[in-house]
Amino acid sequence: MDLIWHREFAKSWLDRSQQDRLPHAVLLIGPVGAGKRAAASWMATQRLRPDPLSELPTYPFDVLQHPDMRWITTPEDKRTIGIEQIRNLVGELTLTSYEGIGKVAVIEPANDMTANAANSLLKTLEEPPGNTLLILVADRIGKLPATIFSRCQRIEFALPTETVALQWLDRMQAGAAWIEALRASGGAPLTALQALDVLETTAAMGRDLQVLGKGKGSAIEVASRWAKLDPGFVLNWMSQQVKLAVLAVLAGRETAPGLAIDDSVLRRMDSRNLFCYLDIINRLRGQAGGSYNVQLSFEGLLIDWANGLKDCSLTPPIDGMELMLARHN
Repeated sequence: MDLIWHREFAKSWLDRSQQDRLPHAVLLIGPVGAGKRAAASWMATQRLRPDPLSELPTYPFDVLQHPDMRWITTPEDKRTIGIEQIRNLVGELTLTSYEGIGKVAVIEPANDMTANAANSLLKTLEEPPGNTLLILVADRIGKLPATIFSRCQRIEFALPTETVALQWLDRMQAGAAWIEALRASGGAPLTALQALDVLETTAAMGRDLQVLGKGKGSAIEVASRWAKLDPGFVLNWMSQQVKLAVLAVLAGRETAPGLAIDDSVLRRMDSRNLFCYLDIINRLRGQAGGSYNVQLSFEGLLIDWANGLKDCSLTPPIDGMELMLARHN
Protein backbone atom coordinates (compact mmCIF):
# COMPACT_ATOMS: atom_id res chain seq x y z
CA MET A 1 0.00 0.00 0.00
CA ASP A 2 1.26 3.48 -0.88
CA LEU A 3 3.03 5.43 1.86
CA ILE A 4 0.99 8.56 1.36
CA TRP A 5 3.13 10.71 3.67
CA HIS A 6 6.05 10.20 1.26
CA ARG A 7 4.33 12.13 -1.51
CA GLU A 8 6.47 15.28 -1.32
CA PHE A 9 9.72 13.30 -1.15
CA ALA A 10 8.72 11.05 -4.07
CA LYS A 11 7.71 13.97 -6.30
CA SER A 12 10.99 15.74 -5.61
CA TRP A 13 13.02 12.60 -6.34
CA LEU A 14 11.19 11.90 -9.62
CA ASP A 15 11.58 15.53 -10.71
CA ARG A 16 15.31 15.41 -10.06
CA SER A 17 15.57 12.10 -11.88
CA GLN A 18 13.87 13.54 -14.97
CA GLN A 19 16.25 16.49 -14.88
CA ASP A 20 19.24 14.14 -14.44
CA ARG A 21 20.16 15.83 -11.14
CA LEU A 22 20.23 12.83 -8.82
CA PRO A 23 23.08 12.68 -6.28
CA HIS A 24 25.49 9.75 -6.20
CA ALA A 25 25.16 9.13 -2.45
CA VAL A 26 22.18 9.80 -0.21
CA LEU A 27 21.59 9.25 3.48
CA LEU A 28 18.01 8.54 4.53
CA ILE A 29 17.38 9.59 8.13
CA GLY A 30 14.35 9.83 10.38
CA PRO A 31 12.46 7.86 13.03
CA VAL A 32 12.17 4.09 12.90
CA GLY A 33 8.81 3.25 11.34
CA ALA A 34 8.68 6.26 9.03
CA GLY A 35 9.33 4.11 5.94
CA LYS A 36 12.98 4.79 5.10
CA ARG A 37 13.67 1.29 3.82
CA ALA A 38 10.53 1.30 1.70
CA ALA A 39 11.76 4.58 0.24
CA ALA A 40 15.21 3.09 -0.43
CA SER A 41 13.66 0.13 -2.24
CA TRP A 42 11.50 2.47 -4.34
CA MET A 43 14.48 4.70 -5.20
CA ALA A 44 16.51 1.69 -6.32
CA THR A 45 13.66 0.38 -8.46
CA GLN A 46 13.05 3.78 -10.05
CA ARG A 47 16.73 3.98 -10.93
CA LEU A 48 17.10 0.52 -12.48
CA ARG A 49 13.58 -0.21 -13.71
CA PRO A 50 11.73 3.10 -13.93
CA ASP A 51 7.98 2.74 -13.56
CA PRO A 52 5.92 5.90 -14.17
CA LEU A 53 2.93 4.23 -12.52
CA SER A 54 4.84 3.71 -9.25
CA GLU A 55 4.56 7.22 -7.89
CA LEU A 56 5.08 6.37 -4.21
CA PRO A 57 7.00 3.91 -2.03
CA THR A 58 4.82 1.07 -0.83
CA TYR A 59 4.62 -1.17 2.21
CA PRO A 60 5.32 -4.01 2.45
CA PHE A 61 8.10 -3.74 -0.10
CA ASP A 62 10.27 -6.21 -1.98
CA VAL A 63 13.98 -5.78 -2.59
CA LEU A 64 14.50 -5.52 -6.33
CA GLN A 65 16.12 -8.62 -7.80
CA HIS A 66 18.46 -7.15 -10.39
CA PRO A 67 22.07 -7.90 -11.43
CA ASP A 68 23.02 -4.26 -10.80
CA MET A 69 21.38 -4.10 -7.38
CA ARG A 70 22.99 -4.85 -4.00
CA TRP A 71 21.25 -4.67 -0.63
CA ILE A 72 23.66 -4.84 2.31
CA THR A 73 22.30 -5.38 5.81
CA THR A 74 23.38 -6.77 9.17
CA PRO A 75 23.80 -10.56 9.03
CA GLU A 76 21.33 -12.50 11.18
CA ASP A 77 24.10 -13.96 13.32
CA LYS A 78 25.90 -10.64 13.86
CA ARG A 79 25.25 -7.19 15.28
CA THR A 80 27.33 -5.20 12.81
CA ILE A 81 27.99 -4.75 9.10
CA GLY A 82 31.59 -5.80 8.70
CA ILE A 83 34.48 -4.62 6.59
CA GLU A 84 34.38 -7.70 4.32
CA GLN A 85 30.77 -6.95 3.35
CA ILE A 86 31.72 -3.40 2.37
CA ARG A 87 34.92 -4.43 0.61
CA ASN A 88 32.99 -6.94 -1.47
CA LEU A 89 30.41 -4.30 -2.29
CA VAL A 90 33.05 -1.76 -3.33
CA GLY A 91 34.62 -4.37 -5.59
CA GLU A 92 31.28 -5.16 -7.24
CA LEU A 93 30.54 -1.49 -7.85
CA THR A 94 33.71 -1.14 -9.93
CA LEU A 95 32.46 -3.76 -12.40
CA THR A 96 30.61 -2.81 -15.56
CA SER A 97 26.86 -2.41 -15.24
CA TYR A 98 25.03 -5.43 -16.67
CA GLU A 99 22.32 -3.34 -18.33
CA GLY A 100 24.32 -0.16 -18.85
CA ILE A 101 22.08 1.94 -16.57
CA GLY A 102 24.40 1.95 -13.59
CA LYS A 103 24.53 0.26 -10.23
CA VAL A 104 22.59 0.78 -7.00
CA ALA A 105 23.58 -0.26 -3.50
CA VAL A 106 21.53 0.08 -0.32
CA ILE A 107 23.25 -0.19 3.07
CA GLU A 108 20.91 -0.51 6.05
CA PRO A 109 21.19 0.30 8.78
CA ALA A 110 24.32 2.25 7.92
CA ASN A 111 24.83 2.98 11.62
CA ASP A 112 25.58 -0.74 12.09
CA MET A 113 28.79 -0.49 10.07
CA THR A 114 31.96 -1.01 12.07
CA ALA A 115 34.49 1.81 12.02
CA ASN A 116 36.68 -0.14 9.59
CA ALA A 117 33.70 -0.89 7.34
CA ALA A 118 32.72 2.78 7.27
CA ASN A 119 36.29 3.84 6.48
CA SER A 120 36.47 1.37 3.60
CA LEU A 121 33.40 3.03 2.05
CA LEU A 122 34.71 6.61 2.16
CA LYS A 123 36.55 6.67 -1.17
CA THR A 124 33.54 5.18 -2.96
CA LEU A 125 31.28 7.82 -1.43
CA GLU A 126 33.64 10.55 -2.62
CA GLU A 127 34.11 9.14 -6.13
CA PRO A 128 31.39 6.58 -6.96
CA PRO A 129 32.41 4.47 -9.96
CA GLY A 130 30.38 4.92 -13.12
CA ASN A 131 26.72 5.81 -12.76
CA THR A 132 26.41 4.49 -9.21
CA LEU A 133 23.74 5.38 -6.66
CA LEU A 134 24.57 4.66 -3.02
CA ILE A 135 21.64 4.75 -0.58
CA LEU A 136 22.45 4.64 3.14
CA VAL A 137 19.63 4.21 5.66
CA ALA A 138 20.33 5.29 9.24
CA ASP A 139 18.11 4.80 12.27
CA ARG A 140 20.54 6.43 14.72
CA ILE A 141 22.64 9.14 13.12
CA GLY A 142 24.60 9.61 16.34
CA LYS A 143 26.37 6.32 15.62
CA LEU A 144 27.43 7.36 12.12
CA PRO A 145 30.98 8.63 11.63
CA ALA A 146 31.06 12.30 10.68
CA THR A 147 33.05 11.35 7.59
CA ILE A 148 30.12 9.30 6.28
CA PHE A 149 27.56 11.90 7.29
CA SER A 150 29.36 14.69 5.44
CA ARG A 151 29.77 12.79 2.17
CA CYS A 152 26.09 12.04 1.58
CA GLN A 153 23.17 14.21 0.61
CA ARG A 154 20.69 13.86 3.46
CA ILE A 155 16.98 13.18 3.01
CA GLU A 156 14.96 13.35 6.20
CA PHE A 157 11.71 11.47 6.66
CA ALA A 158 9.21 12.77 9.19
CA LEU A 159 6.33 10.88 10.73
CA PRO A 160 2.86 11.65 9.39
CA THR A 161 0.24 13.34 11.52
CA GLU A 162 -1.78 11.04 13.74
CA THR A 163 -4.83 11.54 11.51
CA VAL A 164 -2.96 10.52 8.36
CA ALA A 165 -1.28 7.59 10.12
CA LEU A 166 -4.57 6.27 11.47
CA GLN A 167 -6.23 6.55 8.06
CA TRP A 168 -3.40 4.55 6.51
CA LEU A 169 -3.40 1.92 9.26
CA ASP A 170 -7.17 1.48 9.08
CA ARG A 171 -6.84 0.75 5.38
CA MET A 172 -4.35 -1.97 6.29
CA GLN A 173 -6.72 -3.55 8.82
CA ALA A 174 -10.01 -1.89 9.55
CA GLY A 175 -11.28 -1.80 13.12
CA ALA A 176 -7.99 -2.70 14.86
CA ALA A 177 -6.81 -0.91 17.99
CA TRP A 178 -4.66 1.45 15.97
CA ILE A 179 -4.80 4.44 18.28
CA GLU A 180 -3.22 2.47 21.12
CA ALA A 181 -0.70 0.81 18.80
CA LEU A 182 0.26 4.10 17.14
CA ARG A 183 0.72 5.95 20.40
CA ALA A 184 2.72 3.07 21.85
CA SER A 185 4.96 3.39 18.78
CA GLY A 186 5.56 7.10 19.16
CA GLY A 187 3.45 7.91 16.11
CA ALA A 188 5.37 5.67 13.67
CA PRO A 189 2.85 3.86 11.41
CA LEU A 190 5.09 0.97 10.34
CA THR A 191 6.17 0.34 13.92
CA ALA A 192 2.50 0.37 14.93
CA LEU A 193 1.93 -2.64 12.68
CA GLN A 194 4.20 -4.68 14.95
CA ALA A 195 2.99 -2.96 18.12
CA LEU A 196 -0.56 -4.13 17.49
CA ASP A 197 0.54 -7.72 18.13
CA VAL A 198 2.12 -6.88 21.49
CA LEU A 199 -0.41 -4.45 22.93
CA GLU A 200 -1.22 -6.78 25.81
CA THR A 201 2.46 -7.13 26.66
CA THR A 202 3.14 -3.40 26.55
CA ALA A 203 -0.04 -2.72 28.57
CA ALA A 204 1.27 -5.05 31.29
CA MET A 205 4.68 -3.38 31.16
CA GLY A 206 2.99 -0.01 31.46
CA ARG A 207 1.19 -1.16 34.59
CA ASP A 208 4.52 -2.35 36.01
CA LEU A 209 6.09 1.02 35.27
CA GLN A 210 3.20 2.85 36.92
CA VAL A 211 3.32 0.73 40.09
CA LEU A 212 7.09 0.98 40.43
CA GLY A 213 6.95 4.69 39.69
CA LYS A 214 4.74 5.13 42.74
CA GLY A 215 7.38 3.46 44.86
CA LYS A 216 5.42 0.24 45.19
CA GLY A 217 5.98 -3.31 44.00
CA SER A 218 9.26 -5.12 43.48
CA ALA A 219 11.73 -3.95 40.84
CA ILE A 220 13.49 -7.32 41.10
CA GLU A 221 10.32 -9.26 40.30
CA VAL A 222 9.44 -6.97 37.39
CA ALA A 223 12.97 -7.26 36.01
CA SER A 224 12.69 -11.03 36.21
CA ARG A 225 9.51 -10.96 34.08
CA TRP A 226 10.91 -8.47 31.59
CA ALA A 227 14.14 -10.44 31.22
CA LYS A 228 12.09 -13.23 29.61
CA LEU A 229 11.14 -10.89 26.77
CA ASP A 230 13.35 -9.78 23.89
CA PRO A 231 15.77 -7.21 25.39
CA GLY A 232 15.64 -5.03 22.30
CA PHE A 233 11.86 -4.88 22.46
CA VAL A 234 11.92 -3.93 26.15
CA LEU A 235 14.59 -1.26 25.72
CA ASN A 236 12.92 0.25 22.67
CA TRP A 237 9.64 0.49 24.58
CA MET A 238 11.39 1.96 27.63
CA SER A 239 13.17 4.51 25.45
CA GLN A 240 9.88 5.59 23.91
CA GLN A 241 8.22 5.90 27.32
CA VAL A 242 11.00 8.09 28.69
CA LYS A 243 10.90 10.29 25.57
CA LEU A 244 7.17 10.77 26.12
CA ALA A 245 7.79 11.58 29.78
CA VAL A 246 10.36 14.19 28.76
CA LEU A 247 7.88 15.76 26.34
CA ALA A 248 5.18 15.84 29.00
CA VAL A 249 7.51 17.51 31.52
CA LEU A 250 8.83 20.08 29.03
CA ALA A 251 5.30 20.95 27.92
CA GLY A 252 4.06 21.20 31.49
CA ARG A 253 1.43 18.55 30.84
CA GLU A 254 0.24 15.84 33.19
CA THR A 255 0.73 13.14 30.56
CA ALA A 256 1.27 12.58 26.82
CA PRO A 257 -0.49 10.31 24.30
CA GLY A 258 0.96 6.82 24.62
CA LEU A 259 2.60 7.47 27.99
CA ALA A 260 1.92 4.59 30.37
CA ILE A 261 2.42 6.57 33.58
CA ASP A 262 0.26 9.32 35.03
CA ASP A 263 0.98 12.64 36.70
CA SER A 264 1.36 11.08 40.15
CA VAL A 265 4.44 9.24 38.88
CA LEU A 266 5.82 12.16 36.89
CA ARG A 267 5.71 14.32 40.01
CA ARG A 268 7.88 11.77 41.85
CA MET A 269 10.53 11.78 39.13
CA ASP A 270 13.60 13.97 39.26
CA SER A 271 12.94 15.53 35.87
CA ARG A 272 16.55 16.72 35.63
CA ASN A 273 17.61 13.10 35.38
CA LEU A 274 15.15 11.99 32.70
CA PHE A 275 17.74 12.74 29.99
CA CYS A 276 20.37 10.82 31.96
CA TYR A 277 18.01 7.87 32.23
CA LEU A 278 17.21 8.01 28.50
CA ASP A 279 20.92 8.05 27.68
CA ILE A 280 21.44 4.94 29.80
CA ILE A 281 18.67 3.09 28.01
CA ASN A 282 19.97 4.10 24.59
CA ARG A 283 23.50 2.99 25.48
CA LEU A 284 22.13 -0.41 26.35
CA ARG A 285 20.19 -0.48 23.08
CA GLY A 286 23.49 -0.01 21.28
CA GLN A 287 25.22 -2.89 23.06
CA ALA A 288 25.77 -6.19 21.28
CA GLY A 289 23.63 -9.08 22.46
CA GLY A 290 25.29 -11.06 25.21
CA SER A 291 27.64 -8.23 26.15
CA TYR A 292 25.67 -7.38 29.30
CA ASN A 293 23.64 -9.20 31.90
CA VAL A 294 20.00 -8.56 30.96
CA GLN A 295 18.56 -9.40 34.37
CA LEU A 296 21.00 -7.18 36.28
CA SER A 297 20.65 -4.37 33.76
CA PHE A 298 16.86 -4.37 34.00
CA GLU A 299 17.09 -4.51 37.79
CA GLY A 300 19.34 -1.44 37.79
CA LEU A 301 17.02 0.48 35.47
CA LEU A 302 13.87 -0.39 37.40
CA ILE A 303 15.36 0.20 40.85
CA ASP A 304 16.39 3.67 39.74
CA TRP A 305 12.90 4.23 38.32
CA ALA A 306 11.28 3.11 41.57
CA ASN A 307 13.53 5.58 43.42
CA GLY A 308 12.28 8.46 41.28
CA LEU A 309 15.54 8.76 39.31
CA LYS A 310 17.10 10.61 42.23
CA ASP A 311 20.37 8.74 41.83
CA CYS A 312 20.47 8.33 38.07
CA SER A 313 24.09 7.76 37.19
CA LEU A 314 25.44 4.69 35.49
CA THR A 315 28.70 3.23 34.39
CA PRO A 316 28.00 2.12 30.82
CA PRO A 317 28.61 -1.53 29.93
CA ILE A 318 32.08 -1.91 28.44
CA ASP A 319 33.81 -5.06 27.18
CA GLY A 320 30.94 -7.29 28.22
CA MET A 321 30.71 -5.99 31.81
CA GLU A 322 27.19 -5.95 33.19
CA LEU A 323 25.52 -2.66 33.87
CA MET A 324 26.20 -1.49 37.40
CA LEU A 325 24.44 1.23 39.28
CA ALA A 326 26.76 3.99 40.49
CA ARG A 327 25.28 6.53 42.82
CA HIS A 328 25.92 10.27 42.77
CA ASN A 329 28.31 11.45 45.43
